Amino acid sequence: MKYLYRSETHKVMFGVLGGLAEYFVVDPVVLRVLFIVVMFVTGVVPLLLAYLIAALIIPRHPVS
Repeated sequence: MKYLYRSETHKVMFGVLGGLAEYFVVDPVVLRVLFIVVMFVTGVVPLLLAYLIAALIIPRHPVS
């Protein structure tokens, strides 16, 4: 079973996009570029707020 965690290896700020990339098995750079494009198209504040909320909700990956 797959779980969504914030990434510890593919992290730039909080690891949210890196964790999403690991969950969906895509390159983290693709998600980061898509995130930046969508953020500037829709307005910076809503997507930035969603990112910060996700950083608070999504747990860190447990150390194995």
